[in-house]
Amino acid sequence: MQKVHAAITAVGGYVPEYRLTNAELETMMDTTDEWIQTRTGIKERRILKGEGKGASDIAVEAVKVLLDKRGIDPTEIEMVICATTTPDMQFPATANVICDKVGMTKAWGYDLNAACSGFIFALTVGAQFIETGRHKKVIVVGVDKMSSIMNYEDRTTSIIFGDGGGAVLLEPDTEGYGIIDSILRTDGSGRVFLHQKAGGSVKPATVETVMNKEHYVYQEGQAVFKFAVKNMADVAAEIMERNGLTAENVAWLVPHQANKRIINATAERMQLPADKVMINIERYGNTTNGTLPLCLWEWESRLRKGDNIVLAAFGGGFTWGSTYIRWAYDGA
Repeated sequence: MQKVHAAITAVGGYVPEYRLTNAELETMMDTTDEWIQTRTGIKERRILKGEGKGASDIAVEAVKVLLDKRGIDPTEIEMVICATTTPDMQFPATANVICDKVGMTKAWGYDLNAACSGFIFALTVGAQFIETGRHKKVIVVGVDKMSSIMNYEDRTTSIIFGDGGGAVLLEPDTEGYGIIDSILRTDGSGRVFLHQKAGGSVKPATVETVMNKEHYVYQEGQAVFKFAVKNMADVAAEIMERNGLTAENVAWLVPHQANKRIINATAERMQLPADKVMINIERYGNTTNGTLPLCLWEWESRLRKGDNIVLAAFGGGFTWGSTYIRWAYDGA
């Protein structure tokens, strides 16, 4: 019996039109374009504008692109997993909202929250439903409206994050293409360095928490940077070694777009040249769950059937992981 893998058969992405540039941030806080670019590599990030707009609105556009590319009806989708840190609401799940807005009336799904590693975690979970034969068409979404939890008086966080997202379609493959392996890790002790202080069950929203600005992202930059540089690079190198991959036969590294220096450190550990690394952080910033699918969406035309691709991510909590994919089709 041939082994079934979950292959990515289509990719969609979407970023809002509004560009928040470093020059505009200079008018909002004590920072400069040079300071931001030196530390992060970011020149601008996209922001979702409009009353009542949430993460689902970004995801819907990405899913529509995906369905159009694949030429399938929304009712053919059986399951949707949405990786997000900024759901439309505490409940219902944003995945359910996406299904309703797109017309995926026969799909079930849920949200998965693993911070910036969420898309890799969700991809691994979604693959199980394909590999076991339970489903034939599963959509995995990675999306965030990070501007909704940004304090634009805090230059340690607000210069980094942007809004955007992407989606991939998973289908069965018996020719050896698809998601081959994943290594996923968590360390909850890291929560003290990167989290949202209020809004959960431990510290529900009150007038006091709002006035104290505790519903925004809190980050201790140096601690996060140090942990991310080591662990994202380590797990990417580990998955290469476990699957007999080398710098020569890896076609692409798809790294989480958190910081240009973290990306460079991961590529160096893998001994990959710059032309094998997908980087769009300068234009979108860190879209959290959206960074990896956005890269796949932008580079899709350059991907070839049989390409060995390594995804690597790191997120608050701490979470981190890497996924090895053997690409299943020639990009259009």
